[in-house]
Amino acid sequence: MFLGKESRKSCTSTGRGGRWGIFLLALFLGFSNAPGAQNVRLLWNPSKSPAAAGYFLYYGPEQGVYTNKIDMGSSTTASVSGLREGQTYHFAVTAYNSSGVESALSSDVSYITPGLLRLLGTVNIGSMGMAFPVAPNHWYEVQASEDMQAWTTIGRTDLATSNAWTQFSDPQAGQFSTRFYRLVLH
Repeated sequence: MFLGKESRKSCTSTGRGGRWGIFLLALFLGFSNAPGAQNVRLLWNPSKSPAAAGYFLYYGPEQGVYTNKIDMGSSTTASVSGLREGQTYHFAVTAYNSSGVESALSSDVSYITPGLLRLLGTVNIGSMGMAFPVAPNHWYEVQASEDMQAWTTIGRTDLATSNAWTQFSDPQAGQFSTRFYRLVLH
């Protein structure tokens, strides 16, 4: 792993005269109950080039700005942990040959780490707005409490089909002098 930018050697062809075959990068989500310990599982198609000896996984805060690099060896899967809730991460992969020459980067895949409930403030008189990232194949309960002991479900999302931010509004917030919120992942 490295921090900062690194210049990469480029490779436009293999010994057979073809381009490095790069990859379909996909996300499979993994979750932890510990704050700040979210993780994501990625997989990609192997390079079709017989010269490919391994893969580097790049990730960072913006597309094309990859502040981390992991040598994956010949593996076509990775699990990246320690992701911060509510942060967006961008991932890309390169193949490398036995001399360390890398292919061009794969397409960028972004991921918004679930687990953050952001209060947006009053959206209508007496109504509290909030936003949170959701993960595919999961649904969420928004719960509220006056004392952080007894929790009541005040809303549910549909099953998420993509990794994106969603918004929710508590129209009864103004009826309480104190109101706490939490998000439950299913």
